[in-house]
Amino acid sequence: MANNKDNKDYNKDNSINDESQDTATKRTKDTKTDDLRCVLEAITKLNYINPDDIPDIPLYMDQVTTFMDERLSSYKRFDEDKILTKTMINNYSKNNLLPPPEKKKYSKNHMLLLTFIYYFKNFLSISDIQDIFSPMSERFFDRQSSEIDLEDIYKYVFEMEFDGMEILMKDVVKKYNLSKKAFPKLENEDDNEVLSRFGFICMLSFDVYVKKMIIEKLIDTKIKPENMKQNGSKSKKDQKNQK
Repeated sequence: MANNKDNKDYNKDNSINDESQDTATKRTKDTKTDDLRCVLEAITKLNYINPDDIPDIPLYMDQVTTFMDERLSSYKRFDEDKILTKTMINNYSKNNLLPPPEKKKYSKNHMLLLTFIYYFKNFLSISDIQDIFSPMSERFFDRQSSEIDLEDIYKYVFEMEFDGMEILMKDVVKKYNLSKKAFPKLENEDDNEVLSRFGFICMLSFDVYVKKMIIEKLIDTKIKPENMKQNGSKSKKDQKNQK
C-alpha cells in the first residue's frame, strides 16, 4: 500500500512539473508572439504629415518645430526626443539642404522638404541628402507650372510607401518566422529566445544595410555625376553672361 502511495505522489509531482514546464513554454511562446505583435503595431501606428494639414501661410521657425513635433510624434523613440530643432533647421539651410526662408518665414514647400529630410537623416549622411535634394529643389521647389510641383511629388511618394506597407509587414513576419528556425533548439528556453531575437535583429539590420548600399550606389553613379554636369553647365553659362 505504501508503494502505491509513493507512486501516486511521484506521479502527482511529475504532473505538477509537466504543468509548470507547459506553462513556462506557453509563456515563452506568448512572449515571442508579443515581440512580433509589438513590432507590427509600431509599424501600423506610424503616421505622416498630410500636405493638406500644412498651413498655406508661411510659418516662423517656432511654429515649424511645434508643428513637426506634434505631427511626427509617433516616430519618437523616447518622449524627450525632438523631431526638429532650430539648430537643425539652421544647419540644413547652411548645408544647402533647405532653401533660405523668406523674411524668416518657411513656406509649405519648406515643410515638405523638412519632412523628407527627417526620414533621410536617420540613415543617410548630410552630403548624400544634399546630392539627392539638389536637383529636386532646383527643379520643383518654386515651380509654378501646373504639370507637377513639390506637393504632388510628396503625395505620390507617400502613396507609394503606404501602398507597400502590406508587403513590408509580410516581409517582417517572414523574417521573424525564419529567425525562430535559424538556430538549433537548446534546453533552456530563455537561451532560445535570446538567439531568436538576435537572429531577427540581424536579418532586419542586413536588410537596412543592403538598401542603404543601393541608395549610396545610385547617388555615386547617377545623381552626383548629373549634378556635376548640371553645375558645370551653369558655370559656363554664368561665365558667358559675365563676358
